[in-house]
Amino acid sequence: MELSDRRIVVTGGAGLIGSALARQLVGDNDLVVVDDLSNGIRESVPEAATFIEGDLTDETVVAEAIDAETDVVFHLAADKYVNADEPRNQFETNGEMTYNILERMDEVGVEHIAFTSSSTVYGEAPRPTPEDYAPLEPISEYGAAKLSEESLLSVYAHNHGFTVWNFRFANIVGPRYGAGVVPDFIYKLTQDPETLTIRGNGRQEKSYMSLADCIDAMCYVVEHAARPVNTYNLGTRTTTSVNRIADIVSDEMDVDPDYEYTGGDRGWEGDVPKMRLSIEKLAALGWEPSTPSDQAVRQGAREILDDPENEPHLS
Repeated sequence: MELSDRRIVVTGGAGLIGSALARQLVGDNDLVVVDDLSNGIRESVPEAATFIEGDLTDETVVAEAIDAETDVVFHLAADKYVNADEPRNQFETNGEMTYNILERMDEVGVEHIAFTSSSTVYGEAPRPTPEDYAPLEPISEYGAAKLSEESLLSVYAHNHGFTVWNFRFANIVGPRYGAGVVPDFIYKLTQDPETLTIRGNGRQEKSYMSLADCIDAMCYVVEHAARPVNTYNLGTRTTTSVNRIADIVSDEMDVDPDYEYTGGDRGWEGDVPKMRLSIEKLAALGWEPSTPSDQAVRQGAREILDDPENEPHLS
């Protein structure tokens, strides 16, 4: 599907990934961004986009955003914390948003949707993990929600004529504070440059992908894959340990803290301590990441530290 001269809806379009996607798409398309601003920043939305502030569990908000002129929906909105304080509410909210969007699309005849899933659908799987690995056994409610949403999207692809693109993300790093180990370490070291508390034992090891590579990969897959259901891992061929991230962030901040560990082999309940996604399917389609994992971490840390606009969003 060519991503030009289209009417495109981006949900969660004020967030880190959504706003970057919106900036990529807005120049050549009629773009609508929907976000409740619970995790997003209004100023991140391109001025040329139509912005709707609202909760996608509200069907009237969904109806305002998606009409018969819409060509494709990029559905990024979600309660994103893997270790949510209210996991049942997170599961139900994410599922309800997706179901509302699919029902509205079917109602007005929109048949293309790109969905941001997650590596957490795999649970603790052998590495590198391919898209056809089975059985999928997530170990967090967040992963379970993403898997259930993928299943629902499959129903609409096979029974309602939809074309679906599922993106199973690795960890995406970019120029904003928020969830994730890189901004967490920066914030902690801003508060106390002498000591850094690290969840788990620091030997957790995962793939980290640059924001620019993530957006480029998403758009490439949508433009080049055309099966009813197109599921692709987005990640890098390399991984970075939590200890290595601490070293990189400390180096970028020019500090030398003592590391203190909370213990155990994972950072929190539901955390997958080691993850690397196979990207052979993505490579076979013709796309490769330009930035390895360590470099993505360093680049992301540098972007956060260099942007004065980030300071008000420390959390």
